Amino acid sequence: MNKKSIIQYDHAPASKAGFFTLQTEHTTYQFMADRYGNLLHLYYGRKAAGRMDYLLTCADHGFSMNQYDAGADRTYSMDAQPLEFPAMGNGDFRSPMLVLCNEDGSYSSDFRYEGHEIQDGKYSLPGLPAVYAEDEEAKSLIVRLRDSVTGVRADLLYGVLPGCDIITRAVRIVNDGKGTIRIRKIQSAGFDLIAGDYDLLSFYGRHAMERNVQRQRIGHGTSGFCSRRGTSSHEYNPLMIIAESETTERSGGAYAMSFVYSGSFRAEAEKDQYGMTRVQIGLSDEAFSYPVERGAVFHAPEVILSYSGEGLAKLSQQLHRCMRTHLCRGKYRDLPRPVVLNSWEALFMDFDGGKIVELAREGAALGMDLLVLDDGWFGERNDDSCALGDWTVNEAKLGFSLGELIRRVHELGMRFGIWIEPEGVSENSKLYRSHPDYALRIPGRNPVRGRNQLLLDFSRQEVADLIFDSICAVLDQGPVDYIKWDMNRCLSDLYSPGAEDQGRVAHDYMLGVYRFLERLLERYPDLLLEGCSGGGGRFDAGMLYYAPQIWCSDNTDAIDRIRIQYGTSFGYPVSTFGAHVSAVPNQLTNRVTPLKTRGIVAMTGGFGYELDPAELSAEQREEIREQIRNYHQYEALIRTGDYYRLTDPFRARAAAWCYVDDRKSEVLLQGVFLETHANESPVFIRLMGLDPAGEYLDPVSNQVYSGAALMECGIPFTQKEGEYEAFECYFKALCSS
Repeated sequence: MNKKSIIQYDHAPASKAGFFTLQTEHTTYQFMADRYGNLLHLYYGRKAAGRMDYLLTCADHGFSMNQYDAGADRTYSMDAQPLEFPAMGNGDFRSPMLVLCNEDGSYSSDFRYEGHEIQDGKYSLPGLPAVYAEDEEAKSLIVRLRDSVTGVRADLLYGVLPGCDIITRAVRIVNDGKGTIRIRKIQSAGFDLIAGDYDLLSFYGRHAMERNVQRQRIGHGTSGFCSRRGTSSHEYNPLMIIAESETTERSGGAYAMSFVYSGSFRAEAEKDQYGMTRVQIGLSDEAFSYPVERGAVFHAPEVILSYSGEGLAKLSQQLHRCMRTHLCRGKYRDLPRPVVLNSWEALFMDFDGGKIVELAREGAALGMDLLVLDDGWFGERNDDSCALGDWTVNEAKLGFSLGELIRRVHELGMRFGIWIEPEGVSENSKLYRSHPDYALRIPGRNPVRGRNQLLLDFSRQEVADLIFDSICAVLDQGPVDYIKWDMNRCLSDLYSPGAEDQGRVAHDYMLGVYRFLERLLERYPDLLLEGCSGGGGRFDAGMLYYAPQIWCSDNTDAIDRIRIQYGTSFGYPVSTFGAHVSAVPNQLTNRVTPLKTRGIVAMTGGFGYELDPAELSAEQREEIREQIRNYHQYEALIRTGDYYRLTDPFRARAAAWCYVDDRKSEVLLQGVFLETHANESPVFIRLMGLDPAGEYLDPVSNQVYSGAALMECGIPFTQKEGEYEAFECYFKALCSS
């Protein structure tokens, strides 16, 4: 694509309008500044040429009010126009993206176009995670809007990555006025779809059963979802998909909006009185009141937008590619991930240094790469009621120093990792007894407890600095290769001493966590950081900027994990899934599944184990060796290939998925039978993403299939070995069109 054509501005002097057109390889996004300086959204969808302002219609709608500038023209109403950045107070009564409380206490804004800049490369956001790109890979558009009465400016930031079919959006509020304003609501991205019927796909759940898929028709009124928990949450994920009503995995139009943020958020979809659909996502406005002093700037987090006219699978792949290569960072972004053995489900907190070394020895003998020392190694920590925040190694429990433990693990050929939970504090801890004011709590009230702990006030630099120094003192005792960063409760008791407005505390807390993460990775650039929040309670694009993989769920049951990983894959690449094989019966569900099935399911992600190999039979140990060899054989295809959801595990008799490389020359199909019945017929799994004119060899059976047959007719699988049987096929292209 010609670089100059990525962002175009076309001025029409006769109408005093200006048209902005953003082009990716397959999509077009267009909006305009009209004759009054209002920004109107015109189009987002399949690539198209020309101006789309002919789609605008004007009529006297009675109770839809009129801007003063329009004079006697009662057909011009903000309440009936598709808007690019709706703010409260200008006659639009639909859900606004921005609500400002002005210095005089009024809630009114009227932002008009003032100017714009087009820049090479992708804009960045100070203190916030964001998509990045080389100058030759992206361009940025900054559109400046101003309220002429207050002097406040709103800059709309657009980043265009044409090769990924991605457009990013963010907002910064610049207070050029005379006094302090307060932001009461700010959404980072939104647009109005002029016509059509749409469905909203959201991803709901609970601890240990995250990101179930819900699809519902967007009707008149406002529908949506949010997190009030100070984290992106187990309950709702900050990803929304807006799909045409007939869209499937294989065909139809759909939009994705992924919020690059790890705290509370709000996502909304509203069908208005005239059939227009407004969608937007951004910071939660509940208990949010952010002061912006004169001369100060507020940066709202980023949203990743993408559109596919070829179904949900293509939409997911566009998000996956962007996140893998333009959001995840660090040494392990493009490297194979180590096969992990985590001590938690093997030993919980009942261990000493000798047990950990023996666990590493067993893991190394099976071909595992990295031993993780989980919770229980610090302070006087033997259960979850105490010592959180006391980040000193319990050498009495280990029997020797952490440095000695790391040395012994490395001598076995294993890398070493460690679990930390920097944000939490136990009331029964030396830290809390010394600094009770370092915890988030409201004076005069008893705090709300979660998992027997409180949270430290990471909005205060001195609090974060103390924890940072303590943890670095631990990490400096030996070469640590991996950190599992956990966070095991929601934010409550939002009060910080010295904050001029307590409505800013939750957002400042999240900014403090991001600062901490950035400092940690700058100091230890070779670390593999895995995020965790009671499993999948903070699985979002914001955390992926710091942690290229996230523990997908505390639920390691293979059958539940199929559904959790299915929902997660709509917005996030499988390379970011922390997924392990655990012992059976499963500790949470008590379900028994075959070891092969557990291995197949855990291969969908950062592969590892949560068990004690010493408790396995010789046959099981050999099976694990084979699993690890199998994983290494297909690791690159799984990590970088296009991922396809072939069945819906909430409805189908068998779950199935596949990976296809970018040349369509390698295909890995995997699946699990979810139901068992007598005298049952085979299931036929139709593949996706192959070359229809190509021929594909199954090296095990030596059978050759046409790509078209595999996609149109599928391949039959029969259940032979009992409940929850897994299946796997690898195909290699012989020739292609």
